[in-house]
Amino acid sequence: MKYYKALFKGFLCAFRGIYSTIKTERNMRIHLTCIAYMLGFLLLGDWFVLSQSDWCAILIACALVLSGEVINTAIESAVDMFTKDYNEYAKKAKDAASGAVLINAIFAVIIGIAVLLQPEAFKAMYEYFKANILMFVILVLSIIPATLFIFLGLPGKRKKQ
Repeated sequence: MKYYKALFKGFLCAFRGIYSTIKTERNMRIHLTCIAYMLGFLLLGDWFVLSQSDWCAILIACALVLSGEVINTAIESAVDMFTKDYNEYAKKAKDAASGAVLINAIFAVIIGIAVLLQPEAFKAMYEYFKANILMFVILVLSIIPATLFIFLGLPGKRKKQ
């Protein structure tokens, strides 16, 4: 029983780390918002034709970007814990961690373009939204809460920094 309690506690800590990163890091919220819109278009419509390999590539790319952002946050927090003053090594560590996330994000976009560059899908999407103006309005209006999520974060008490 003690083993399962420790296992559960480990998962709880991991989820708390993910939640904390979402709450405190704007870039994580940008990544999540982009992923949500992409998955929404892929799952709610039947515009794109994706093989299992395509799905794997997209999901792995998303996982690398999100996990990279969590690792970047951990590195930045650890560095900040040890020094508040300017330090060339601290800057190098933080810049390298950010660079790793940027590399992941760039390649995720390249994978997305390679998999989702299907002109017929975009034409079908255009025709759908042209015929369903209400759905287009809902899509456009969804940008408001998405933007608020990105720039204001999760609702609730905010800590002063």
